Amino acid sequence: MPRDAALARPVRASGGTGRTALRDADRTRAAILAAATEEFATHGLSGARVDRIASRSKSNKRMLYYYFGGKEALYLAVLEAAYGRIRAAERDLDLEHLPPEQGLRELVAFTWRYFIEHPEFLSLLNTENLHRARYLKRSTRVRALHSPMVGMLEDLLARGARGGVFRPDVDPVQLYVSIAALGYFYLSNVHTLSTIFGRDLAAPAAKAKRLAHVTALILDALRPQPHEAAPARRGAGIINRSVSTDRAARPSRRPGKPVPEEVSQ
Repeated sequence: MPRDAALARPVRASGGTGRTALRDADRTRAAILAAATEEFATHGLSGARVDRIASRSKSNKRMLYYYFGGKEALYLAVLEAAYGRIRAAERDLDLEHLPPEQGLRELVAFTWRYFIEHPEFLSLLNTENLHRARYLKRSTRVRALHSPMVGMLEDLLARGARGGVFRPDVDPVQLYVSIAALGYFYLSNVHTLSTIFGRDLAAPAAKAKRLAHVTALILDALRPQPHEAAPARRGAGIINRSVSTDRAARPSRRPGKPVPEEVSQ
């Protein structure tokens, strides 16, 4: 432990005073985390400054080192907290008790609105991707945070397939990536896209139109198609597990044309 952290270690009293000290410690930790979230989202990992985080949280560097251990550990804590918040909000959607199509509509709308309301989340994702997830790979929590979400989607898709609303064999991870990507790319690049296409894509009407487009795109991709009933076509689609390559390897046989000797053998 750093020497400054040791100096900052609070003394815990017994009884009511001890509980008060723990509440104060929780508030201090939360304040540091909130200030760090803003700092990393604004300046990235390299540009963030511990002094600014301490000042904004009305704390000091010694307390920051005590609670988090250092700048990189604090950055990882910010990432984990950011993922934790969106996963917790997704659980509140209670998709397990909604009809499948309604549940998908709710998830698409929620993801879109969450990205709009939490631009710091997109900024943190951009920063961590610049680092090729170097810090997220150190997390012992992040995969556990995402497992319930995948299970929730699996259940929704299974119920939809049984009811004939969705195609079978849709990969829930691919589906979620598609939902997130359709909003993430638009919002992360809204200024350049607006300039390129000569439209104000950040306007409320444009955002509402985008949400309607994304919702229709996802639901249309999930709906069963008559030509997909045959096993050879079951892998088709933008969010299915795999695409069969058997037909590509199989030579074409057209009526009235002789079969090449090497094939007929």
